[in-house]
Parts: sequence; C-alpha cells; structure tokens
Amino acid sequence: MATEEEKVSTPHLEQLTPESLELLTPPTLTPREEARTWMKIDLRLMPILILLYLSSFLDRANIGLAKLQGLTEELKLTGNKYNIALTVFFIPYCLFEFPSNLVLKKFRPSRWLPGIAVLWGAVMVSMGFVKTYHQLVGARFCLGVAEAGLFPGVIYYLTLWYPRHRLQYRVGLFLGASSLSGAFSGLLAYGIGFMSGTAGKLGWSWIFILEGCGTVVVGVLAFFVMVDFPSTAKFLTPKEKNYLLWVKKYDTTSVGEEEHFEFRHIIMAVTDWQVWVHILLYWSIVGPLYGIALFLPSIIRGFGFSVPISNLLTVPPYAVATIVLLLFAHFADKLKLRWPFVLASQLLCVAGFSINISDASIRVKYFGTFLCAAGAYSGFPGILAWCGGNLAGQYKRSAALAIYIGLGNFAAAASSNLYRTRDAPKYKFGHGIELGFVGMGMAVLPFTVYAYKRINAQREALVKQGEESGGLKYTDEELRRMGDRAPEFRYGI
Repeated sequence: MATEEEKVSTPHLEQLTPESLELLTPPTLTPREEARTWMKIDLRLMPILILLYLSSFLDRANIGLAKLQGLTEELKLTGNKYNIALTVFFIPYCLFEFPSNLVLKKFRPSRWLPGIAVLWGAVMVSMGFVKTYHQLVGARFCLGVAEAGLFPGVIYYLTLWYPRHRLQYRVGLFLGASSLSGAFSGLLAYGIGFMSGTAGKLGWSWIFILEGCGTVVVGVLAFFVMVDFPSTAKFLTPKEKNYLLWVKKYDTTSVGEEEHFEFRHIIMAVTDWQVWVHILLYWSIVGPLYGIALFLPSIIRGFGFSVPISNLLTVPPYAVATIVLLLFAHFADKLKLRWPFVLASQLLCVAGFSINISDASIRVKYFGTFLCAAGAYSGFPGILAWCGGNLAGQYKRSAALAIYIGLGNFAAAASSNLYRTRDAPKYKFGHGIELGFVGMGMAVLPFTVYAYKRINAQREALVKQGEESGGLKYTDEELRRMGDRAPEFRYGI
C-alpha cells in the first residue's frame, strides 16, 4: 500500500492538481534560497536526531562507566559474566534491525522513532533496580530489542531528505552524538559518582536511572518536533518542497527512484555484492569503535589512575574524535569522495591500537587512545554515507541498509568480548584483535574502489555505445526498476 509520501511525490497523471503539477516541473531556487532551504531542514531535523542518538549511545555504553562504580562487585560479575552482559545486547539489536526498517515508513518516523526511544529509556531505568546477574542480562536483551530500530531507521530517514553528496555531513552530525556521548557520559558519571549511597543505591544504579529518565524526556519531546517526509513537511513552503522532492527524486538518475514496495526489493538487497563488501568495511570501523565505547574507562583505569580520574580522562579523546569526525564529514561531502577519508580513519586506528599494544609509556598510550577514538568515530559516517548513497530505490535501500547495519553490528558483539578481565591492565589481546579488524578493512578498501571505478567505466562505455547506435532500449519504468544497476547510475567513490 502506498505511503502518504508516495501519493504526494508520484501523482497519477489523471489526478493532477495545480500543486501536483508543480511537483513535475523543475524547481527554480536561487543559490541563496537553496542554502536557506537546507538550513531550515537541518535546524528542524538534526537537533532531535542528535539528541535521540546521544541518548541511545549513552544508554548502551554507560555500562562501561557503571563497571567502575560498583556494578561488577554488587552483582558478582565474575569471570566472563560482564562480557556476556555486554554481548547479549547485540544479539536482538542485530536481528531486529532488518524488520524494524521495513516498517518504519508504515508506522511513520515521527511516531516510530520517538516511541522506541521512550521504550528503551524505560528499560534503562529498570536496569538501575536489577539485583542479580540474570536480571542484568535480561534488561540488556530488552534494551537491544528497543534500540534496534533507531540507528538504521535514522540513516534511512536521512537518505529520504538529503541527496548523497550532502549526506555524510548530516550523518556525521548525527553520529557525532556517539562520540559526544562518550565525553558527556564521563562527566556525568563523575558527578553521579558522588550520589553513591543515596537511597541505598550505589553509583552504577544512579547512572542507569538518571540517564534512562533523560532518554524518556527526549523521546516525549521527539513526538512533538519530528516530521515524517519531505512531502508532508509543513515547515517548508510549496516552492521549497517542490525543490527538495525534485532534487531527491533525481539525485542519482534522470528517471527518478522507484518508491513502491515489492518483495523483489529485498531480493535485490540480499544479492547486491556491494552490501556484502561494505559489511567488511563496516566491521573494520565498528569493531574498534565499540572496543573504545565499551572499554575506554577500563583501558585508562589500567594506566593506573583512580576511578574518578579515569572517568574524567575519557572526555578529551571523545572531544577530539567529535572534531575529527565533523572535519572528515565536511570535506568528504565537499570533495564528493568517501574512500580517502575512510582510509585516513583506518590509519588513525592502526596507529592508536599499535601504540596501546606496545610497551610505550603511559602518556604515549593515553595519546594513542585519542587516535583510536578519532579513527573509529570519524570513519563511521563515511562508510554509512558511502553505502547508502550507492543504493537506489527507496525500499531496496531500506532493506539493504538494515541488512548491512544488522550484520555489521556483529563486530560490535565480538568487540564486547575482546577486553577480558584476565587481560587487564594492558589488554593486549583486545588491542591485537582490533588491529585485525582494521587490517581486514584496509585490504577490502582498494578492491571496493577498483570495483566501483570499473563498473562506472563499463556503464560509461555502454551509454556511449548506445548513443552511437541510436540509444539504449530501456523505458523510464525499466530504468527505475533497475535502480542502482541501471546503465546511467554512477557509484560514488
């Protein structure tokens, strides 16, 4: 059944109204009007999306700080119990991402995303009251179910609003919340630590309770400020809406994207080679990212600092990571290039983890954590925007992104088991495996670039040959059905 957006953006010819006829004509905005339009969209969408992801990442990663505030001792998390509690989050988180993305448009982003935020915020609050290891594991599982729809949903949601060469900076702003959450969480945990003993609860309980309450507030706020699709955006003028719909519809092809759902879209997503190659690139960044997100407090604690100081020392690496992330995202969009910035991120990770696996001094190793965080977090928007921008057809993109992110996050599940208690304080095993993740990505990256360039060259030759022989024999409908496999589609590199 067609969504409201599809009905507005693709009217039937026999049902044309003056407004829908305008949507079929090229937009005419001055450069100043275009800039003002994108600014309006940014100001309406990005703040609430950033708050949602800040809350999401804060809630899934704050267990690393809770560990230093008495969690492991009070719940008797001996052996690998702590790592199991980390891992169990990612099992439903990975499995539920795919179905969640398929129902996003059906249930509307402005209801679905805020709704799941309120849900996982309530789960987070409940974690502050757990009394046993098994209760903690159950709560973490429920947290994974509730959070599963946010990340792939927002990435897909952004592709509905922004053309691919404006996408990475917006994805960067959104994902900057994850690195910002690391800095904010460290400061918050430092302050909450002084509440330990209040109402008979240790500091770890208050971390979960207060941060969960904050998430519920953000979710409720999102119900009032989020909008669904460009075609239903009341904050845009008809002229601005026309411009946005036109730019998005003809972003990658001259015939527009296919916008109705068919089961073959899922088949096309599953059988697309680039989805599977990009999963390996995703692993190379997400593995290190979650290694840092979940264990940076423990890594710094291993340098010999006290718990409060360790919490505070997590702040600067995340602050630097946020700056590098935004710089990379800005220049990647400006230059319309992805792979050089992905490579730069991988090299930063290699340098950072190599320093930490070595016998360098504490100061040098602390500097290495800056490189690890900057590399992992700055590479994340690049790989997401690269893959998302090279998928055409709204429902194929939705399915492919859900598969890509869902399977890709198994690297996060693996990373939650790399920094084992018995390897403290140097954690050489964890650092070594993270280097393996990055090395795999660096091996895949040149193949990916070569494959894209080769396919683009082949399509250029095919189009040229068709022009010389009287044109390619495809209708507009056939080209739309082909999506990113159409002869005129060019992969971004």
